[in-house]
Amino acid sequence: MAENNNTGERSEEPTGKKIQDARKKGQVARSKELNSAALLIAAGAVFITIGGYSSSGIVSVLLTNFSVTREQIFNPSSMLVNLGNSIEQSFLFLAPIFIVFYVVAAVAPISIGGINFSWESVRPKANKMSPMKGFKRMFGVNALMELVKSISKFAVVASFAIFYLSGRFDEFLTLGHGDVFSEVARGLFMLGNSFLTISLSLLIIVAIDVPYQIWNHTKQLKMTKQEVKDESKDTEGRPEVKGRIRQTQREMSYRRMMQEVPTADVVITNPEHFAVALKYEDGKMLAPIVVAKGTEETAMKIREIAKAHEVPMFAAPPLARAIFYSTKINRAIPEGLYLAVAQVLAFVYQLKEYSKGRGNKPEDVVDLPIPSDLRR
Repeated sequence: MAENNNTGERSEEPTGKKIQDARKKGQVARSKELNSAALLIAAGAVFITIGGYSSSGIVSVLLTNFSVTREQIFNPSSMLVNLGNSIEQSFLFLAPIFIVFYVVAAVAPISIGGINFSWESVRPKANKMSPMKGFKRMFGVNALMELVKSISKFAVVASFAIFYLSGRFDEFLTLGHGDVFSEVARGLFMLGNSFLTISLSLLIIVAIDVPYQIWNHTKQLKMTKQEVKDESKDTEGRPEVKGRIRQTQREMSYRRMMQEVPTADVVITNPEHFAVALKYEDGKMLAPIVVAKGTEETAMKIREIAKAHEVPMFAAPPLARAIFYSTKINRAIPEGLYLAVAQVLAFVYQLKEYSKGRGNKPEDVVDLPIPSDLRR
């Protein structure tokens, strides 16, 4: 009974496939508070940054529309021209604000969860129209969390606003004592500064909401142990997945084999179509082992690596074929080839000593003894 309960509990972290499937359905971590805070902070920053530029445009439009003559008022074509000029001027000083809002509105949502678009998330679903499920959403944990966030936002923003504005009340009352241009610019700057400062208070909510949304999203995707096992079976059972696994295993085996070639004592070749790399450590191995072998391109690669690391190569076609077909990688050669391989290794060792100026030049090895049952 305990085992059944454990398998039904969603205690396992979501797999990569589970996360990818959720993204296809449009289920990604998102924070509405982050989006709202980013837009409000951007608005305050824009007012502070381009307040002077905007104020000149606003004043220009106001002066143009408040100083029309009587003849212009009763002239429709003149008023249309005036309206077109006002719209053009308004667009010029409002365009930077719209651009900043557009960029922030596009970047803020993807700062957590990344870029994701899913047709499945916008399709109408019957379960979303169910009154019972609608009540569950209204009175569920998420709804309670949203209520708490709303109350918290109101409390935090109201506290910041009262604290900030109460200290600048006299400054606001002095607006309008100067000329129009300077006072409009100062008013926009004060508005932007106040707006930005109050909006920064939302970062407290964001600092709580973003980790919560990530945690809640991961919690919703958690899986039972049985789901993990079933997914593993389904994934590994696919032919294309099996093929990729086998290919990866072959590539890893090939790389490991090539890494062992420099450690070999000799490479016996066909000389072109076969190559077998042997290694023997006296006192540690009962017989020489095959650390690498291959035909055609693999054989050529083995010879290239052996040449680059000065591993001796010995051309013996019958012996190379016999070892290739009778011995697997990292296995000892068969007993019937001991004598032939021993002669090759002795020749190689004597040749090394001779190249160092010690001993006599060894005689060429011919007629290697290879049993008939091992010949290929």
